Amino acid sequence: MRTSARRAAGSKSVWGSLAVIVLVAVSACSTTPDRAVGDKQLRKLGESGQAVQARQRAEQRLRDVARAYADRTPLSLGLVVVHDVCVPGSGPGWFFQQKTDDYKIVCSMNITAYYGADPRHVSDTLDGILTAGDHARPRPAGSASPIPFTHDDHGKQVVAYYRGHGPNPQGPQAPEPTRLAASGQTLTWDTTRDGAPRQLVEEPYAGLVDDPPVSRVVRDPKTATVAAIRKRYGLVFKLELPYSDYFGVVKNGRTRTE
Repeated sequence: MRTSARRAAGSKSVWGSLAVIVLVAVSACSTTPDRAVGDKQLRKLGESGQAVQARQRAEQRLRDVARAYADRTPLSLGLVVVHDVCVPGSGPGWFFQQKTDDYKIVCSMNITAYYGADPRHVSDTLDGILTAGDHARPRPAGSASPIPFTHDDHGKQVVAYYRGHGPNPQGPQAPEPTRLAASGQTLTWDTTRDGAPRQLVEEPYAGLVDDPPVSRVVRDPKTATVAAIRKRYGLVFKLELPYSDYFGVVKNGRTRTE
């Protein structure tokens, strides 16, 4: 690098100056800002009484959403995977402000739920999910519906497609539609149509580290698998709930919970 610098300086090359600027900019963008707290304090804050209580409330809320699908639709709940992470806050970056700039610690959680269904009645299952969403739509101000999927235009088209009453809503040459998304929730399912390679819901990601409170992973039941759910019911649906922040400690010492 010194040789390159001397050559650039000796030739007074404009390109050499630009290269230095680009390298500095890339370095600034890729370098992680200083952590607001070290590992020891991160664990201490993440294990505090307030954090534990907020964690329990967040998990129960997410589990209630997953359970609502089993209680109100034809889906049978087979597996719930909870992922809970606490990360240290950061100082402001050179070019970009980060969400955690003002925090010592932020904890967030999501749930992925896996359900079994009868592959012979996919249209009825989807219609039941959308009907449950229709019924759950009127909610008090400020509260979210546990099932956001409804008989909107796309929902009706997907049901009609599986009933054989309408074309593929994604286009005549498009693959089988196996995804609905609304209000941050994503619902996917195994393909069922013949004549094309079958696409199946995969097993939960195995690379998540269980090291609470930094990273906490819960499988319920522990031994359940997607393959076992498929073997029992014939078809697997996967519900992904988005990560939501449930606990944070601001740098001024105040705590925030959902």
